[in-house]
Amino acid sequence: MKFEAMFQPIQIGPMTVANRFVMSPMGNNFANTDGTMSERSASYYGARAKGGFGLITFEATVVYKEAKGGPRKPCLYDDSTVSSFQAAIAACHQAGAKVSIQLQHAGPEGNTKITGYPLKAASAIPASCGRETPEAITKEELYRLIECYGDAAVRAKKAGADAVEIHCAHGYLVSTFISARTNKRVDEFGGSFENRMRLPKLIIENIRKKAGDSLAILCRINATDDVEGGQTAQDAAAVASYLEKECGVDGLHLSRAVHLHDECMWAPSLIHGGFSADYVTEIKRAVSVPIITVGRYTEPQYAELMVAEGRADLVAFGRQSIADPEMPNKAKAGRLDLMNPCIGCLQGCVPNMFKGEPITCLVNPLAGREADFKPAQTKKNVMVIGGGPGGLYAAFTAAQRGHAVTLYEKGDILGGNMRLAAYPPGKGDITNMVRSYIAKCEEYGVKMVMHTEVTPAMVAEAKPDAVIVATGSNPLVLPIPGINDTGVIHAGDLLDGKASVGKKVLVVGGGMVGCEVADFLGELGHEVSVIELRDQLGPDVIPEHRKFLMKDFEAYKVQGVTGAKVAQFFTDGVSYTLADGTEGRLEGFDNVVLAMGYRNNDTISAVIDLPHLTLDSEMDHAVSQQYGLMVYRHELTLHGLCPDCIKQKKSKEEKYNGKKNHRQNRHVLFDRYPRRA
Repeated sequence: MKFEAMFQPIQIGPMTVANRFVMSPMGNNFANTDGTMSERSASYYGARAKGGFGLITFEATVVYKEAKGGPRKPCLYDDSTVSSFQAAIAACHQAGAKVSIQLQHAGPEGNTKITGYPLKAASAIPASCGRETPEAITKEELYRLIECYGDAAVRAKKAGADAVEIHCAHGYLVSTFISARTNKRVDEFGGSFENRMRLPKLIIENIRKKAGDSLAILCRINATDDVEGGQTAQDAAAVASYLEKECGVDGLHLSRAVHLHDECMWAPSLIHGGFSADYVTEIKRAVSVPIITVGRYTEPQYAELMVAEGRADLVAFGRQSIADPEMPNKAKAGRLDLMNPCIGCLQGCVPNMFKGEPITCLVNPLAGREADFKPAQTKKNVMVIGGGPGGLYAAFTAAQRGHAVTLYEKGDILGGNMRLAAYPPGKGDITNMVRSYIAKCEEYGVKMVMHTEVTPAMVAEAKPDAVIVATGSNPLVLPIPGINDTGVIHAGDLLDGKASVGKKVLVVGGGMVGCEVADFLGELGHEVSVIELRDQLGPDVIPEHRKFLMKDFEAYKVQGVTGAKVAQFFTDGVSYTLADGTEGRLEGFDNVVLAMGYRNNDTISAVIDLPHLTLDSEMDHAVSQQYGLMVYRHELTLHGLCPDCIKQKKSKEEKYNGKKNHRQNRHVLFDRYPRRA
């Protein structure tokens, strides 16, 4: 498919953008704790510019010292940080991209522990249960803040930015003024529509006065707040029109939701790209300035339709730009088969953002480490044992760097257990991820040997310079009476079509694997029950996905028994014991499915004899954390276990020495369902 509309240039105020691909503003925690952009920040943004994104939007940047929302937020509230922004912007400009910097006051979503100042909002309404109740910001402070926005915009312009984007969405400070749900003021900043719009109008006027007409001004607003009484699409259309006609903005960026509904802000895997399209269309009719739409876009086919049909002017790719910074270039070249798709797992991006730690990406471990990827100085012969996602990723990465790579897989299908993770409802993008890894192995010349189980003798005979052990995992089978002789079906065999079940099914294990298997069966019409040791079902499922999963359970009438330790397996069910000693039995099932998780299957690394091993640095640590690769090598710069990981591994082995069936050490590769990092 040709993406003709997506590769047309567009004018946004004084700024000409080469195409319609936008990188969303996303917190990444690559900035330094003093508010400066780091070299890592520059490499990260520069890589997306080189990858073909026409407009790069820097993450939420703090304009007010008392409102820093995280320890590694970039800041423009004083002049000391300007030069660091210059370096990051230059990296993008060199690749032909334009740069917009998002300006933000976090409001009730801020962090008092970091700033030492109380949270502020339009009114004293907490963002959610458990969050600090903010103070209603005074008029005097508001007028000081308005000046700070203008000053920050001037600093952005000095740093070379082409545009600034005022953050008026997601329940942050400006958003709390716009929405009648959170604005209960009775002064000139509350009540009527125009009063509630007074703050963004004064901010825009201050920026224009100080920065002039050569800096484009955009606003990010909610197309809907996704809460009762909050901003609707019709409200948003009025807001958009006011921002254009009364405030003179050059463009609008339409997002959605407050943090009470993060599943609409950064949608999980079961939500497809363009799910906000109808809201965007409603708002697009109200304005003539360019509209940027965002919302779980991965491959750009629907984005092309949105632009070609005039329903939006540009499309922002958020987590997809993390997963693959080169997606636009691949789309232009007709090589989307090589694209790393965002699978909506929310394991390393959003959780790390909230924790104040540098984000990671399950699909792309190089995210934030772009500068570390370099061609190998000396070509090596590399043996990869295992064709799951870790083995595939290591294989094509090594080949990209110039090594000669041979991958061995004992089965007849590549992808490991990650391939099976795509079978439950809403997980289809995982298949795209696995296929893209295979395609890259083919593209970069990895020799793939199937139906071959590697032995120490084979390694000795091949004499590789490096061996990467990526042998995956096996189902966890605990020593419970009856587990091996009552016809229990393993979850992986069920998903892989190697076993079938009757109408009534009991799933043993209510973690992510078990719950997704139950969802899979419920969708097909089975009567499903789940038993789990912990006190709730799906405790390890990401919150954004769990909301949908529990709705499915209700719709399919999935029954759950929690806080229950299975005592014995029978052909038609199990017996169990509760924490208080109460005994019970679940019976009358046609089949019992075992979904207790997985343990590593590394039986070869301890018996491979390769002397003079060397291990790599920070990048190895980060990637081994992500995929758990165990690497043996002779001075080979390749992803593997760093010394810190080895220390952790040794400590864990000592801790669990002599105990059977312990949870797998994450630093030896196991292919399993994605889980929170």
